[in-house]
Amino acid sequence: MLMADFILIIHFLYVLFVTMSLPIIWLGAWFKLAFVRNPWFRYLHLAAILFVVLESIAGIACPLTVWENALRQVETDNSFIQGLLQQIIFYDVPENILTIVYISFAGLVAITFKWIPPD
Repeated sequence: MLMADFILIIHFLYVLFVTMSLPIIWLGAWFKLAFVRNPWFRYLHLAAILFVVLESIAGIACPLTVWENALRQVETDNSFIQGLLQQIIFYDVPENILTIVYISFAGLVAITFKWIPPD
């Protein structure tokens, strides 16, 4: 169970990075913080959301989800971390709706390169 929880935490951090980086970039630009124009940060963020979009369009399950689910099939009880983070990460929404949300979010990330270009 510990390994599955570790993978779930990594997955949560990935989702957090993808979702929270955009408002951080916008706020950072507003407050003139230099790190929001760091090309490594910006291109890594763009690559992270594009990976999610490509998975969704291709109909491929996230490798972290597959790995965690495979580990959980062996285990018998749920951990606190599993219950908490799965409620935050996973939604009961049709896949095509999620694909539209992912593509829209990726569009915002891409447009932000024009509004707030990296150095």
